[in-house]
This record gives sequence, C-alpha cells and structure tokens, in this order.
Amino acid sequence: VENIRSGATAVIDHQYIHTDPHNDDGVCRAAEETGVRFLLARGWTDMGYHPAFMESPDQIMAEMARLHATWQGRANGRIRVEFAPLIPWGCSDETMQRTYAQGKAWGVGCMIHIAETRKEVEMNLELRGLRHVEWLASLGTLGPDVQLVHSVWLDDHELDLLVVHGGVVVHCPVANMYLASGMARIPEMRRRGITVALATDGPGSNNNQDMLEVLKTTALSGKVSTLDAMALLPEDVIWMACRGGSQAFGQPEFIGSLEVGKKADVVLVDLDTPFAMPVHRVPSALVYNVNSGSVDTVIVDGAILMRDKEVLVVDEKAVLAEARAACARLFERAGIAG
Repeated sequence: VENIRSGATAVIDHQYIHTDPHNDDGVCRAAEETGVRFLLARGWTDMGYHPAFMESPDQIMAEMARLHATWQGRANGRIRVEFAPLIPWGCSDETMQRTYAQGKAWGVGCMIHIAETRKEVEMNLELRGLRHVEWLASLGTLGPDVQLVHSVWLDDHELDLLVVHGGVVVHCPVANMYLASGMARIPEMRRRGITVALATDGPGSNNNQDMLEVLKTTALSGKVSTLDAMALLPEDVIWMACRGGSQAFGQPEFIGSLEVGKKADVVLVDLDTPFAMPVHRVPSALVYNVNSGSVDTVIVDGAILMRDKEVLVVDEKAVLAEARAACARLFERAGIAG
C-alpha cells in the first residue's frame, strides 16, 4: 500500500534474514493480488552469519528453483524472482559464483548490499584482501545485471571497475542518512556513466517506503555532499528513479518511460495543491514540492490500482488493522510494552 500511495509501480523486495518459504510466497502473493510489478530478490547467506539463518549451497539452489518454477513470469509477467546474496561477509566465493551462474542461465539478475559502512569494507579487506567491487569482479560476478545496493564507500578503482563491467548502483539516501552510514558519490558516478537507481531500503532503516521522499533527499544530499547546488538537477533525479529503476529491475525495454510498445505503467500526480503551487517547472515540482499525498492515480500493466487517491485493490483499513494487530502480537511475544 505504501508503494502504491507513493507512486512506485515496480518494486524490488530484498527478502532476507529468514529461511521460511512462507515469507517469500507471501510477498509474491501480495504483489499478485495488489497488481504491482514485483521482483523478489531472494536473500541468502552461507557463512559468518547467525546459524539459524544460514543455508547450505544446495538448500539455497533448491529453494530458488522452487520459487523460480512457482512465480517467475506469473501475473502476465509482473512477478519475477532473482538471487540476492545478502552481504559480502556472509557469502562464500563458491556459492556466489554458483548462484550467479544459475541466475544467468535463467535470465535473471542478482542483488547484493555492498559498502554500506566503512566497517563492512574493512571486514572484506581483512577476510579476502579485496574491496567489495574488486571481490565481485574477481569472481566474475559483476555485470549490468547486478544491483549494488548502497555503494557508499567505493573508491576510485571500484568506480573504474563499474565503468568497465557494468552494474546498477541502488542509492538509498534516506537510509544512509538515518543510520549515519555516509553518502554515496552519486554525482561522480553519473559523470562516469555508471547507472544509478533509487530506493527506500527497508522500513527498519528508513521508517517508511515513500519514494517521493527519496527523490527530494537524493537531490538535496547530492548538493550538500559536493557543495554544488547544480550537482543533481530534478531531471537527473527523475531519470534515476524511472530509467535507472527500470535497469535495476532488469526490464528497461518494457518500463521506465512512456513510449509506444512499453508497458502501461503510469502515475498521475496532482500538482493543484498548496504544496506545489505555483508550478513553473514540472520536474522541479515533482522532486521538490509534492509528497505521497499528491499521488492521485496509479496504473500498472493497464490496470488501475489507485484512482482519485483511493487504493482500489485492497481494503486499506483492513490491511492497516491487520498490521496493527500483528505488531501487537510481536510486542507481546518479545515482552515489549506496546
């Protein structure tokens, strides 16, 4: 519901820290029922992590094969699945190569969180003697089909490798500021021709899934981190959200822009509001003025998911009540006062 209300028509969900197949099936089923375009990035870790959440390589491959057989291409192609190694220090070299090769065979991409903090980079240097992008390149698991979430602490050599091999940097500015992780070198990446997409990260490191908030934060953080008010223009931010997002999603030929032959994924935004008026430039209004309350209509694959600011595909009040009750049960089990 949050994604629909903030105008996100295509969602990549990195599911991790679990080995329960019901979680994966549940989020795919929710995407199928609500009508969003959805890519399940099925997380895994096979070393250096909590024993309850680690899996053997064979377990990882078997569960991914099940998900691929069950969900890949469902709902007129709206739902897809891919491998998602969690973090470099939780993934062995051998399983990285094995899962990446299988993903290639299936024609799907790969998502991994890298270089979010300086400590994580130091850990990989101690473990392998390589920084994160160097490690991926050394394994042959770096390419245009790889989504590199965060990518905050990349050095010049790593940027050079991305230029050569490809890879989509997934920028999460709100989460990076929330956790005080640092800020990715987005203006420089764009100057080098590296593809950048935008994301919220999870609610545990953001508190919401509001993509319009991410747009404004991207622009402002890009300016203040470089002390250059022209470092990122509204058009740059919209490109990253739409065109960059379509490349991260692995379907730039189908989504990311309004063109003949592409999917009918459309968002209508109400600019006739106190927040936006007067509108001199639409791109500026979309990045700096509007908020999720300005999203009027959301269409995915030609189906209307929200019209006149009313979500049509689910009973929103019932969903909120269910979430509230689930939260209360979790608090009770954890012995935390609600």
